[in-house]
Amino acid sequence: MASALTDKLSRLVKEIRGQARITESNVTDMLREVRMALLEADVALPVVRDFIARVKEKALGQDVLGSLTPGQALVSIVNKELALTMGDGVSDINLAAQPPAVILMAGLQGAGKTTTTAKLAKHLIEKRGKKVLTVSGDVYRPAAIEQLKTVTAQAGAEWFPSTPDQKPVDIALAALDYAKKHYFDVLLVDTAGRLAIDEVLMREIKDLHAAINPVETLFVVDAMQGQDAVNTAKAFKDALPLTGIILTKLDGDSRGGAALSVRQVTGAPIKFAGTSEKLDGLEVFDAERHAGRVLGMGDILALVEQVTAGVDMAAAQKLAAKVKSGASFDLNDFLGQIQQMKQMGGLSSLMDKLPAAMAAKAGQMDMGRVEKDVKRKEGIIQSMTPLERRKPELIKATRKRRIAAGAGVQVQEVNRMLKEFEQMQDMMKKMKGGGMMKMMKRLGGMKGMGGGMPKMPF
Repeated sequence: MASALTDKLSRLVKEIRGQARITESNVTDMLREVRMALLEADVALPVVRDFIARVKEKALGQDVLGSLTPGQALVSIVNKELALTMGDGVSDINLAAQPPAVILMAGLQGAGKTTTTAKLAKHLIEKRGKKVLTVSGDVYRPAAIEQLKTVTAQAGAEWFPSTPDQKPVDIALAALDYAKKHYFDVLLVDTAGRLAIDEVLMREIKDLHAAINPVETLFVVDAMQGQDAVNTAKAFKDALPLTGIILTKLDGDSRGGAALSVRQVTGAPIKFAGTSEKLDGLEVFDAERHAGRVLGMGDILALVEQVTAGVDMAAAQKLAAKVKSGASFDLNDFLGQIQQMKQMGGLSSLMDKLPAAMAAKAGQMDMGRVEKDVKRKEGIIQSMTPLERRKPELIKATRKRRIAAGAGVQVQEVNRMLKEFEQMQDMMKKMKGGGMMKMMKRLGGMKGMGGGMPKMPF
């Protein structure tokens, strides 16, 4: 996210950490660089001015000037004020209402509103234990209704049918009535979007809001829009009493301005951030942790959460028990490790949460190439018979040619994959007798189970 902004700010952070003494002159020079970095990242000018003024006022205070480590004190101020610009810690979603709690999803077409509705449904089901109903009021795009039906089913929620010949208010009221009668905890109402702000859209969504009186009105905005995102957010804020913002495509190659601007321009807190196209790619937005990411400090907590959520603990424990008993580590186990890594969101997703210094070292690898290599390994193993996976020693020249043809690769790649598998198999043999569990404990630990995640094959 916001790679250019992160690169510039993390470089500045490194420079000011080394300052032995903080003076008005070097604070002014540093803030000039910060100002340019923020403007280039499409942060709104009023937001930049306010941020710079707050940092300068605190940086020239006695606490910093008299500090034994003034450079670190200055970094702390920049980090704190950056977090305050985006919010104040975590702003939880409000479900304190007579069920069903109605949540209205607003935003322009293309911001990812429909997918985000399903992501939020999945979040509420899995993290909050809620019974969720979704409905589409987008009568202008028939495909939008079908899309919501599909992604709602994938999220594990229930979908309320609607048709293009109905009025959005009638659809929402019918869904609300159904939700009450069938004891749903939450009703998510997806609304129509437009390519740009227009009077018809605003009048329609105002009427919809008045009819269903939602407990949350969430504005879904594309983080890649930059300055346009701020203008759009302001227009929606003028029309609706927004209670929160969801930033989508935060994993994209955006300049980062939207994340730093929308909260201050609208006054509404950022509640969630979309971090991938998958339905579990929705994070509760934490301003302090996000500020750390922007400054190149990484987000280790988010990294741990992502790894933990992606690990099949039962499978990891089963593998540990298997190796401990002396049973052979086979290609089915190797395939399982590859699939575990994919469930974690892939290497690039994990890299995004590393501190800048660590990410820079890891970044010397071609992540795209590494991930393609992982997929090729998966394809090679899936081209084998069940017997070959259980007994890799059977795989000789003829079988290798057949496997390579089935996976669409060269025989050399099959040989390379088998060599890597043998290296991992040797390592697993050394783990026999409890060593596997010790290794797993070092890698993170399974609470109450004494284990963790085996090494990933990349």
